[in-house]
Amino acid sequence: MMNTETIHVAGMAVELVRKPIKNLHIGVYPPHGRVRVAAPTAVSTDAVRVAVVTRLGWIKKKQREFAGQARQTERRYISGETHYVFGKPLRLLVRPQETSRCSIQLDPSDRLLMIVPTGSTTAQKANWLASWYRGLLRERAAPRMEKWSERLGVPEPRLGIKLMRTKWGSCNPGKGLVWLNLDLAKKPLAALDYVVLHEMAHFLSAKHDEVFLGILDKNLPGWRQVRADLNALPLSA
Repeated sequence: MMNTETIHVAGMAVELVRKPIKNLHIGVYPPHGRVRVAAPTAVSTDAVRVAVVTRLGWIKKKQREFAGQARQTERRYISGETHYVFGKPLRLLVRPQETSRCSIQLDPSDRLLMIVPTGSTTAQKANWLASWYRGLLRERAAPRMEKWSERLGVPEPRLGIKLMRTKWGSCNPGKGLVWLNLDLAKKPLAALDYVVLHEMAHFLSAKHDEVFLGILDKNLPGWRQVRADLNALPLSA
């Protein structure tokens, strides 16, 4: 059973939730940097205040990040646009050439270089870049799925990648399948670790119950903040 109240620390409203857990957790959540503390029932309010003050620098940093969070704008796939690769912003450089194929690569100056056939349409460039992202995500996700399957003691599932409108991932334990949102190729790698572990934890527990939460707490202690950071980022779909 949970008990929720609001306390004020250093002029900041903090949502305090008391619940039957072992450790105190501080989270900063989008879109406006709301601060929430989940604390064991035996921890005093003064102790919670001290914990928040101790993490105040980190809290303010997260709030600034949320305040300046970029939102996905319509992509035109022209030189000068910013595109993200595993959380890193890269300037797109489009070079039309007399060729029949598209080539995409990261150049030494940290630009995303697209060599495209002369006369290529926006839709064609979007499809080529999506295909490149798909290969990149599969390359990074596969070893993570292997790692978590070994740690959790479950068979390594098959990997599917598709663009999702509302979720970062999904799974079907009965079919041994994990789906990842193609947009994860644009987000920090910590997000990929979290989503893969989240979906594979469902191979041991179908619900978001104590067993499921215990798996995440044990294997990725900072998962709550990673989830908050990820959910603050835009979906392109």
